[in-house]
Amino acid sequence: MILDEWQELIKEKKIDIVVLDMALLNTMKYKDLNGIETLISDLILQLLSYMAEDERKRIRERQKEGITIALQKGVKFGRKKVEIDNNFKETYQEWKNHKITAVKAMQRVGMKSNTFYRRVKEYEYSLEKSKLS
Repeated sequence: MILDEWQELIKEKKIDIVVLDMALLNTMKYKDLNGIETLISDLILQLLSYMAEDERKRIRERQKEGITIALQKGVKFGRKKVEIDNNFKETYQEWKNHKITAVKAMQRVGMKSNTFYRRVKEYEYSLEKSKLS
């Protein structure tokens, strides 16, 4: 996609590339020399692509280091877990006894369906675990 746009700009629209802080990479200088202008343009594209990829790698590495340091300091990532409170337990009982629908139960406890059913599973597991103890 970027390569296609680059080719369109350079070859079809005959746009000159000027790198302000690198006079050597100014394609306007090479207009009279057939082929050199294209070579320099392609060289600039490759150089800029390499620099962008290298920068992305460095950013990822710094991010990884930052995450490692944060984890060592005990920083928690992600949302806080919605705890199973008394409201959930009461609503769960009503839902299990078919007094309310699942949708009504989800609305009452303020959870979306995936979260609701995950918490139901956790709650039922904790009930089973407490029976065995």
